[in-house]
Amino acid sequence: MNRKLRMGMVGGGKDAFIGSIHRLAANMDGLIEVVAGALSINPEVAKESGKMLFLQDDRTYTTFEEMIEKESKLPADKRIDFVTIVTPNFAHFAPAMLALEKGFHVVIEKPIAFTLDEAKQLKKKVDETGLILLLTHTYSGYPMVRQARAMVRDGALGKIRKVYVEYPQGWLSKMSEREGNAQAAWRTDPKKSGKAGAMGDIGTHAAHLAEFITGQKITHLCADLNIMVPGRALDDDGNVLLKFENGAAGVLMASQVAAGEENALKIRVYGEKGGLEWAQQEPNTLIVRWLDQPTQILRAGSNGFLHQEAKFNTRTPAGHPEGYLEAFANLYRNFALALSARIDGTKAPVEVDFPSVADGIRGMAFIDNVVKSGQSKEKWTPFEV
Repeated sequence: MNRKLRMGMVGGGKDAFIGSIHRLAANMDGLIEVVAGALSINPEVAKESGKMLFLQDDRTYTTFEEMIEKESKLPADKRIDFVTIVTPNFAHFAPAMLALEKGFHVVIEKPIAFTLDEAKQLKKKVDETGLILLLTHTYSGYPMVRQARAMVRDGALGKIRKVYVEYPQGWLSKMSEREGNAQAAWRTDPKKSGKAGAMGDIGTHAAHLAEFITGQKITHLCADLNIMVPGRALDDDGNVLLKFENGAAGVLMASQVAAGEENALKIRVYGEKGGLEWAQQEPNTLIVRWLDQPTQILRAGSNGFLHQEAKFNTRTPAGHPEGYLEAFANLYRNFALALSARIDGTKAPVEVDFPSVADGIRGMAFIDNVVKSGQSKEKWTPFEV
């Protein structure tokens, strides 16, 4: 490629947290530029946001339909290459489907859609078109998560027996949705968020991380969902027992009423020979415990000790912290490399991978099955997709 990839954004206007994150991540490697956007459902905010990003007036749109339709009619050397969607959950499907129908690749926030049926429709369209879809499960972009996955895949821990994954937050410990917090308002609204609250918002991240690192799919679960803040419409806390396809057992906890916690995602995986532990708030460190030798502490940047997959997703030398933005940027970088190779008719590096539409279906199925199990009196519910 002798040019940057051209990105059009849906949502992510001037007051949107996640839109800024996506733009920073997309820009980190200099492979992508934002050239068009339908940045808000409010036309004035959309226009103002476009000016703040120095978009041309004729490429600052007030609806995603207008952006995708008009961009699709531009010459190939000018129109966008892909669409990034950073709207609330209920507004994921329509722009994603239209983008795919018009021949644009897609980057989309998780969960991929509002319902499992919508997710399946998107997969069908991706399969029909052969287009690329990146689902931004951010935590899979961390180098030490890649190290953990490689160690499990290579059999270093032996057969996996036990998985603990927890995701405690405290930001919804009170009725913030009624106190002007826009993020809380849509995430706790079933019409905008979907049928699950904490389990849909952060439980899906925990489930994806468990399957990503272990390489094993969840087959059965037993869920207990709770509404701890009186008057809230969706779960803000939950616990799930898990069974994996290789016989491993697991425990998943997701709570947004763990008062005082910030973003304390953590996973522990144990096999026959040892176990490993990774925490999002200390992301450069992977603790590896062995049955018959001393505990190891592996650090990002210590490339002589790391798997090539971890090295590929490491940006700085040892001792230089890499965090959320860098992990996010790794997903965008890998997506850009895959898309550039597609355009050039070449092959991307073997290390290039990222969550796809298949992961999106697993996430939506997780939500459905957890809610179903939480409403059931049966101990175990089969994980149905």
